[in-house]
Amino acid sequence: MKKLSSIALFTILSSALWAQNIEGKWQGLLKLQEIELTIVFNIMEQEDTLAATMDSPDQGAFGLAVQKISFQDNQLEMKMSMPSIQYEGILNSKGEIEGTFKQAGAEFPLVLTQNEIRKSIKKKPQDPIEPFPYRSQEIIFENSVADIKLAGTLTMPSEGDTFPAVVLISGSGPQDRNEALLGHKPFLVLSDHLTRQGIAVLRFDDRGTAESEGDFSAATSADFKTDVAAAVDYLKSQMQIRSIGLIGHSEGGIIAPMLAAESEDVDFIVLMAGTGIRGDELLVRQSELIGRAAGMKEVELKKARDFNRGAYAAVVNNSNDETVKQDLRKYLEESVAKNPELATANGLTEQIFVDQILAQLTSPWMMYFLKYDPAEALKKVDCPVLAVIGEKDLQVPAKVNLEAIEKALKAGGNSQYTVKKLEKLNHLFQEAETGAPSEYANIEQTIAPEALELISDWILQQVK
Repeated sequence: MKKLSSIALFTILSSALWAQNIEGKWQGLLKLQEIELTIVFNIMEQEDTLAATMDSPDQGAFGLAVQKISFQDNQLEMKMSMPSIQYEGILNSKGEIEGTFKQAGAEFPLVLTQNEIRKSIKKKPQDPIEPFPYRSQEIIFENSVADIKLAGTLTMPSEGDTFPAVVLISGSGPQDRNEALLGHKPFLVLSDHLTRQGIAVLRFDDRGTAESEGDFSAATSADFKTDVAAAVDYLKSQMQIRSIGLIGHSEGGIIAPMLAAESEDVDFIVLMAGTGIRGDELLVRQSELIGRAAGMKEVELKKARDFNRGAYAAVVNNSNDETVKQDLRKYLEESVAKNPELATANGLTEQIFVDQILAQLTSPWMMYFLKYDPAEALKKVDCPVLAVIGEKDLQVPAKVNLEAIEKALKAGGNSQYTVKKLEKLNHLFQEAETGAPSEYANIEQTIAPEALELISDWILQQVK
């Protein structure tokens, strides 16, 4: 999602020897076959010890906890428990750390530097190539509600007096305007296709990401809705825009109906892997499908499902922020006492396991997401709706979510909708074998032409 399942694990302090020249942001490129992943270690001094977190921006993962860190005689060692990662390196005379990244029994060379790094330029087959047959403009617009400025790109057809326009809304996790992940740029491909069909497109960096202002970590889907509303206001100020729609992918498919339900400025919405069921139920189904695809046994899946349901219930059934933490901690401690393998299977102590799950499930975004039922907003949407989900989507399962979306739209009296399951497509709308997230990076296709054409054809029908 873009991943709905993506969760940030925040800093856990680590005992270490302090060294004056190791603090800061260290980054490098981890090369896995044809893929390059940016890895970032944020090292800081706290009360005469070192602490660190790891980011994997290409996978939408930030603030992953480093449990142990030491730096002595120019040798750096770091160990993480969840996920199980080790890094060992030596600071050389050039100010770089030459080392080895270890995970799941595999070892990869990884050089860390405090300078900016650049990936090899490897275009995917669908990445558009300049010169473009349309206009492209870098823009800045303001969200006055949050008092932040957001940066984006507006593409407009070269010919014609007025155009329909869409705002692209990204999925969960900090995303740039291209929704870049694992070598793909889905929103760049989508915006290029739509603009070539005569549709203007505004895509923008999420708040606190790339060139946009704001604090991403403190925001919920409701906050992101105000960013999209600001984008709509910007389009309203453009003389050549005659109608405005929203296209939301994954979490963006939750946000689009939220805004459409309350704004008369939204003329249509497209939900790409948008959800129709409450967040806690979605995550239970998602975890089970991905676990089964990864080869987990049914007994293990049941144990995980029961544990997850109990943890989510502790959040969903409690409206007090302080009480929810107490109730959830009690549940987690009791669960791990009965089943220590919940922690040990991930290489964690029971205490670290409890603390990390508690931090994950009580973040502002997660608490909002677990409790949010998208059906309530969908019932209030009276503009045309296109909802599409890939048949092999393991993150937002097609059948249950499309049925829930259609049921909610019908309940609200909306008859202007199309719901469609797209055969053989995954969560990113790539043609896939299994739909497992592990396939995303290895598939050369960014978005299946079938999905692109369906979306553009449907929009053009709405704005005739």
